[in-house]
Amino acid sequence: MRVVIQRVAYASVTIEGVVKSKIGKGMMVLVGFEAADTSEDIDWITRKILGLRIFDDENGVMNRNVLDVNGELLIVSQFTLHASTAKGNRPSYIKAAGRDIAIPLYEEFLCKVEGGLGKPVGSGEFGADMKCELLNDGPVTICIDSKNKE
Repeated sequence: MRVVIQRVAYASVTIEGVVKSKIGKGMMVLVGFEAADTSEDIDWITRKILGLRIFDDENGVMNRNVLDVNGELLIVSQFTLHASTAKGNRPSYIKAAGRDIAIPLYEEFLCKVEGGLGKPVGSGEFGADMKCELLNDGPVTICIDSKNKE
């Protein structure tokens, strides 16, 4: 399971010209699953996201997490996070989980993040052609892979 987390001033996802979700200050999280991912990966990534201290404290030091700042989350599925570019110039997505595996993992992830955050999170729509807009605040962008815990 891979995520790209961006600290944002605002973010939104639009599908077929309609805004599906939008948030203010918080994090936009792009998430990709592979077939080997489990609930353990989701639990670990959820704890990392909610505990990640990337928001400024009163001294301007990144020392607060999304819970501390009452931030919001927008979570968008993105299988291309598992692109392999080792050979040639056309990425291979062979490691990305298929719909039958990825959709239940995505839904479980949304539920666990909402539970930990204590409020609804924004989301995209799995497999849709989505237009994502955000204002990266910092910029701060963090990449996390549950297979690289050490």
